[in-house]
Amino acid sequence: MIVTPVPYRSKPTSRVTILALFAKAEVRQHPFFSGLPSGVQQTVLAFVKSKEFAGRADEVRVIPYGSTGKSVLLLGLGEKKTWNHRTAMVASRRIVMVAKQHRLVDVAVRLEDLAWANASPSAVAQVITENAHLAHYDYTRYRSSPTGGWPNVRKLTLLCAVGILPAVKRGVKAGTVIADATNHARDLANTPGGDLTPEGVSAAAVNVGKDHGVRVHVLHKKDLEKLGAGGILGVARGSDAPPTLTIMEYAAPGHAKDQPLVFIGKGVTFDSGGLNVKPDTSMYEMHMDMSGGAAVIGALAAVAQLKLPVRVIGLIPAAENMSAGAAYRPGDQLKSLSGKTIEVMHTDAEGRILLADALTYAERYQPAAVIDVATLTGAAVVALGNRAAALLSPNETFSQELRTLAETSGDFAWPLPLWTEYEAEIKGTFGDFSNTGKSRSGGAITAAAFLWQFAKKFSKWAHMDIAPTMTSIEGQHLAKGATGAGTRLLVAYARSLVASLQE
Repeated sequence: MIVTPVPYRSKPTSRVTILALFAKAEVRQHPFFSGLPSGVQQTVLAFVKSKEFAGRADEVRVIPYGSTGKSVLLLGLGEKKTWNHRTAMVASRRIVMVAKQHRLVDVAVRLEDLAWANASPSAVAQVITENAHLAHYDYTRYRSSPTGGWPNVRKLTLLCAVGILPAVKRGVKAGTVIADATNHARDLANTPGGDLTPEGVSAAAVNVGKDHGVRVHVLHKKDLEKLGAGGILGVARGSDAPPTLTIMEYAAPGHAKDQPLVFIGKGVTFDSGGLNVKPDTSMYEMHMDMSGGAAVIGALAAVAQLKLPVRVIGLIPAAENMSAGAAYRPGDQLKSLSGKTIEVMHTDAEGRILLADALTYAERYQPAAVIDVATLTGAAVVALGNRAAALLSPNETFSQELRTLAETSGDFAWPLPLWTEYEAEIKGTFGDFSNTGKSRSGGAITAAAFLWQFAKKFSKWAHMDIAPTMTSIEGQHLAKGATGAGTRLLVAYARSLVASLQE
């Protein structure tokens, strides 16, 4: 799908015209209404008069007309007083999902119809473009194509005033890049664990590096042994697939010596739970347990394509957590890269062990900020449901900054406390730290408290538990499967630093 900004003075050639209307809006006042054939106008008015269309949220009517496949799409926006960037995101997705459902290949919408109060034209264009591309995505790699092929919206035209066209073009470009990166993360996360091993994750990062000018270096099993990354190696012991630690580095010209941002993504390509095996109902989607790693790969791709004047390091510790004779056991003591020992209380708390080694590895960069992204705990899902990731940091200012960016980026997140009192929960009995808390309560927090022990040297560190938002849910107007959670927030943070330097 291509999103194309077109000024109003140019006559749109789209086959589908969208009348996006708030509840109780006067349809005759919409700028597109007067250009419709009189018969179509009467049909639209009949829908409104009979209250078959009243502009309610999620209300849609498609009215075909003529012999050339033209249509009018009536799109309800709900109450104007509740309209904001969040509702604009969902409406942008609905346009594409409805177009796919009705096999409408070429649609046009007025930018102003989806704008919210005090929003810049660039921001509105980015939201529309980004979410249209996210809705257009579908994972069909393993499915036979239906008769007529997969539904495909070839073109979405954004009609806007001439004076704001340059800003709209900037928004469309950013939205396209970020959505493509997010959809790439979805592709990786949706790939079955049998087809995407730790070495496959590394290969995906290498391909991104070749395509977008990102330096990529992969540490394989022997390298990790030499390094002393006992956490990564310990988790991987039960698998025939060797672990990797992938290092991605983007630096804009003149920024190679900057203090970098470091993004760390959990890369468990399949999580059986290890010897503490998961119930069968909890194991099905565990090929997506590398969604954090996928988000980091996507974020580095987007940062490079946007040519942001920053330096960003991506670290992806990858392993399979499997059961075998060599698998690590409850009660084992793993010597982490930091030199501290990790007392294994439960083998299904493996992701934090990988991240511990990656956090220690990040110290060598003396980073300006560190964000780790991981599908870490079911406890985060219990706490927040499926509409927001958990955000934890001992730096409340940093946490609030990320919370604001989560809201505007669409990667919604909500803070949980991370106080020093929680550190007592993960003190080991025979080792330095335990990989689980002393009780089942507050599991998302105690997991973050464990990670905190390996992040003490960072003035800005935050942990984002994306387990709640790993997969799409009903009403989001996204295809089933992975969402690419975390990708957009990481990119938003990098862009925010650029904006702050330019102020």
